[in-house]
Amino acid sequence: MRLVVSDACRGLNAAADRALQGVVRQRCRVYFARNLLSRVPRSYQQMAAAALRTVFAQPDAAAVRGAWDQVADQLSSLFPKTGEVMAAAEAEVLAFADFPKAHWPKIWVANPLERINKEIKRRLRVVGN
Repeated sequence: MRLVVSDACRGLNAAADRALQGVVRQRCRVYFARNLLSRVPRSYQQMAAAALRTVFAQPDAAAVRGAWDQVADQLSSLFPKTGEVMAAAEAEVLAFADFPKAHWPKIWVANPLERINKEIKRRLRVVGN
């Protein structure tokens, strides 16, 4: 199984679908959380973030999906806009759960990719001068 980890960039997702047919897309949980929390009043954002973090603290894929459903129900009852965001993103945000648990911390965020991009930019600046 091949995996692409990214934010919700439509262009990147379309390119991955075209060039890497059958690829699984993992949406970065950090970017998703920011997107979700933008639909929650500021005074409730810490509570919503804590609820979302419980999804990623589960011991196995079944528990992850169960926690997702529970958090989605809880948040959408308080903040209706969050329900549609969570429903639309579920497959991509929870794609990590189909991989071995030891890999989860490396694939549920885009941090390693961002670090590579930062290093490339740094080296280009040095070469360009």
